[in-house]
Order: sequence, then structure tokens, then C-alpha cells
Amino acid sequence: MTEKPASRNALYRISQLIGFISGARFSVAFLLTFALYVSTFFLFNREESFRKFVFDYKVHVIIICAVLSILAGGIINRFYDKEKDQLTKPFRSRLQSFLQEKYFLTAYILLNLLSLGLAFFVSHRVFVFFLVYQFLMWFYSHKLSKIMVVNNITFVALTLYPFFGMLIYYQTFSLKIFFLAIFLFLMLFIIDVTKDTLTRNADKIFGYETIANRLGFRKTRWILLILLIVTFIVSLILSIGIGFRNIIAWYFLLTIIVIVGTIYMLFRNQKNDKFKALNLLRLWIFVGILAILLDGIYHKYPWLI
Repeated sequence: MTEKPASRNALYRISQLIGFISGARFSVAFLLTFALYVSTFFLFNREESFRKFVFDYKVHVIIICAVLSILAGGIINRFYDKEKDQLTKPFRSRLQSFLQEKYFLTAYILLNLLSLGLAFFVSHRVFVFFLVYQFLMWFYSHKLSKIMVVNNITFVALTLYPFFGMLIYYQTFSLKIFFLAIFLFLMLFIIDVTKDTLTRNADKIFGYETIANRLGFRKTRWILLILLIVTFIVSLILSIGIGFRNIIAWYFLLTIIVIVGTIYMLFRNQKNDKFKALNLLRLWIFVGILAILLDGIYHKYPWLI
């Protein structure tokens, strides 16, 4: 007789844990952590050896601060988007309902405080950097996410914010980094606008002004076409400029094929094509991180390949 309540209680606790993990968006935080380490060591860090990099505690603390802030940002974004998520993400919302709001808000405060405490340990400048980051993430969720175009630009800027911090830390400025930043900005912007085409009805109901629900899908599609063509040109410049002896150059060359495929799916406009285009672009960014990793290993440690 006592086994059933115990098993139910265990399932309830597991559901609470899964709900918290999805609410804090651990998968996004994990991907950004991986991207931060790869870009920091193979793009921004040009002088330090691997051993020196591993024992540079400041770099690891800054990345940990970024991850904690991102987890907190996922929680506060979920708090403000709760009603919309019930329509667009019913399964995730159901999982998150197992945990009371006070636990999410407590976790949000603790994650931010821990991040700021670690940042202050490094330096007051790092502390201010993450204090601004956390404020902007709250302000985006509270206000900016409902303003057309501003929501897309802010989302992309907040995603790139930690990378900008590492760029400043290593003071690595070059034309290559500049074009890489443009490429990533365009890709993330296109992904966010494409996502808005999938949540257009829910956005309209809950007062989120997006390009998709203001202009309609047809006009949004043409805007996406222009952005994809610009990304096509940037990819071509990067592939030629970097040189085809580098793995990353081939990634940008293949990006051209991905862009053509995305345009085809957006204009074919059959069932699930927008969803497929969105996932293709997301996957391609992850492939880009792997390409930077392999390219970096090939040039720094060729004996490993």
C-alpha cells in the first residue's frame, strides 16, 4: 500500500526537476558554454598555450558567470512568457507547472547573486559587465520583447553579449572577427524572425509586436530573403578571405548551400517547411562551432588529427 504513494512522489519530484531544467533552459546554457570555450580558446586567445588557458581561472569564472546569468535569464523570460508558452509550448509548460512560481523566482535571484559574487571576485569591471547583462535580460523579458524589431535585435545582442566580453578580455580585434560577428548576428536574427512566423497567432493574442504579425508572412518572407542574401555575401567573403586550406572556410562555403535550401523551404511554404528551415539554421550554427573547434585543433595541434 505504501509503494504507490512513494512511486508517485518520486515521479512528482522527477517532474519538478525536469520542469526546472526546461524553465531555466539548461540545453541553451550548455550549448552557449561549449560555444564560449571554443571561441575563446580558438578565436580570441592567440598567445596562450592550452596549459596556460586551463589554469587561467579568470576566464573560467567569467564563463561560469555568463552561464549562471543565462540560466537566470531563461527563468525570467519564462516568467513573462508563461501565458504565451502555454499555447506555443504546451508540453514544456505542463512540466513547468509541477514547480511553484516562488521556486523559479528564488532560483532566478540566487543564480544572479552567485554570478555577481563570482564576477566581483574577478574585478569590479567584470561585476559591472554582468550587472548590466542581467538588467538587460530582465528588461528584454519585461518590455523589449513586445516591441517590433527591437525584440529581435535585443535577443541577438544578448546572445552575443558574453562573446563580446571575452573579445574585450583578450583584446582580439581583426577584420576576420568583425565579419564573423556580422555573420553570426545575421544568422541569429534570421532564426529569431523565422521563429516569430511560427508563433505569430500567439504573439498577436498576447500583444507581442513582431515583424511576422505586423506585416504578415508574405512580407516577412521577403525580408528574410534579403537577410539571407546578405548572409550569402558575407559567407562568400569569409570563405575567400580565410582561404580554403582552413576547415572553417569550407564551412562558410557550404553555408551558401544551406542558405539556398532555407530560401527554397521558405518560398515553397508547405506544411512544416518553416519549422524545418528554423531547425536547419539552428543546426548549422552548431556545425559552425564544431568547424571552429576542428579548425583550431588542426592549426594548433595538427598531430591530434
